[in-house]
Amino acid sequence: MADGLTSVEAHLERILAAIEPLPDFPQPLMETLGLAAAEDVRSPIALPSFDNSGMDGYAVCQSDVAAATEDAPVHLPVVGEIGAGQAQLLAMSPGTAVKIMTGAPVPQGADSVVPYEWTDRGVAQVRISRAPEVGQHVRLAGEDVEEGDLLVEHGTVLGPRHLGLLASIGRAAIRSRPRPRVVILSTGSELREPGTPLGHDSIYDGNSFLLAASARRAGAIAYRVGIVPDEPRAFLDALHDQLVRADIVVTSGGVSQGDFDVVKEALTPDGVWFGGVAMQPGKPQGFGLVGDDRTPIFTLPGNPVSSYVSFETFVLPAIRKLMGKAPYSRPTVRARLTHTVQSPAGRRQFVRGEYARDGGGPYVAPVGGHGSHLIGDLASSNALIVVPEDVTSVAAGEHVQVLCLDDEF
Repeated sequence: MADGLTSVEAHLERILAAIEPLPDFPQPLMETLGLAAAEDVRSPIALPSFDNSGMDGYAVCQSDVAAATEDAPVHLPVVGEIGAGQAQLLAMSPGTAVKIMTGAPVPQGADSVVPYEWTDRGVAQVRISRAPEVGQHVRLAGEDVEEGDLLVEHGTVLGPRHLGLLASIGRAAIRSRPRPRVVILSTGSELREPGTPLGHDSIYDGNSFLLAASARRAGAIAYRVGIVPDEPRAFLDALHDQLVRADIVVTSGGVSQGDFDVVKEALTPDGVWFGGVAMQPGKPQGFGLVGDDRTPIFTLPGNPVSSYVSFETFVLPAIRKLMGKAPYSRPTVRARLTHTVQSPAGRRQFVRGEYARDGGGPYVAPVGGHGSHLIGDLASSNALIVVPEDVTSVAAGEHVQVLCLDDEF
């Protein structure tokens, strides 16, 4: 591209080409919430696995009670009782009734269930004042799931309903990829931990919390490491200490052209790529593989908005590929722009916005200024307006592509 910048697509392709999904293995169901299934699951049983009662009442042969009314009730002897999980009576004769609880197996010889509300709830004999239809209040074996049905496809992101279904067919585990371990390092001698005093030239480290929370929300395990000063040796020591527990390392700060950009200074000899990407905010980027295990490292700019936009654009897709989740990148939606937006030529602009809907459909309003340090405006946003590289102005009322930051995908 012009000015020697790398396109957003080229940088993302570089990253994804270096990332391989983590190996999958069977994991207990409750550990897989939010993970992607790494196998197809077919049901080994039918659901229900036997005909069972959908009501508390009496199992009957419908022809015995077909004429029952309030004025002319039918009386049947009660020959037994079946509770859920306590079935001892397996069959009944015509002209009799069996008291039955919800979920209990319907005995052979019965084809319908009369709810308690249509009876006098008799013990030795029951008075029935209303007739069910044939099969009414009976849940038939296999009416929900048949043996051999495909229930979960490879790649399905597992939610509570999937886990409930898997448990219902007897599965205690499912193959899936583990949550990636993401180590977050903030560099900068000016940084201080929240809760400690500030000096006249120091600031609190918000980036590591922003990035760690973003990684956790993406489904990863986030390890937020203490602040690393602007010293190459201290940075490398901290990095190598953390590699043992990292599937990805994310740093913020120290990647531009300043005299104290220690991340760039420390990692360039290891072959980590550093350069400009044609985007705003987030132009200075770095990516490579470090350590004996060739762990991917993302070196993001230090301004909070730049760091967050970079995470969304490059780190999030990498996390999702490690987890086997597709699509890798957050999808865009179209929305009507409420105010005119200007954008520099040759850069993909990510403008903070507030996305909502009204009677005219989805719309998005720009939030705050363009400064990459304006974290207050970032916190007030729920979307990023994406202005392409070849567009320098978008007028109010036009439709734009929007990344909805709070949507699951």
